[in-house]
Formats: sequence, C-alpha cells, structure tokens
Amino acid sequence: MSILLLIILIFILLGAFPTWPHSRNWGYAPSGISGLLLVVLIVLLITGQL
Repeated sequence: MSILLLIILIFILLGAFPTWPHSRNWGYAPSGISGLLLVVLIVLLITGQL
C-alpha cells in the first residue's frame, strides 16, 4: 500500500512542474496540492495510520 502511494506521489510531483506551454499560467496550484498531499501522507506515517 505504501509503495503504491509513493508512486502516486511521485507522479503528482512530476505533474506539478510547469514545463509545458499550456501549464505555465497555472501558478502555484499544482505544487500546492501536491505539497498538501505530502503533508497528509507524512502525518499519516507519523501517527501510524498508514
């Protein structure tokens, strides 16, 4: 389960980079969402829920 979540998190982090012309005006939204997911996963790992 944790390996699957790690793979999904890596894909989300790769998708947050504004390297394509159509995504340059997205701002901080993709990286903010991925950062929030990363914080939630870290809290779940620390509390032992995951």
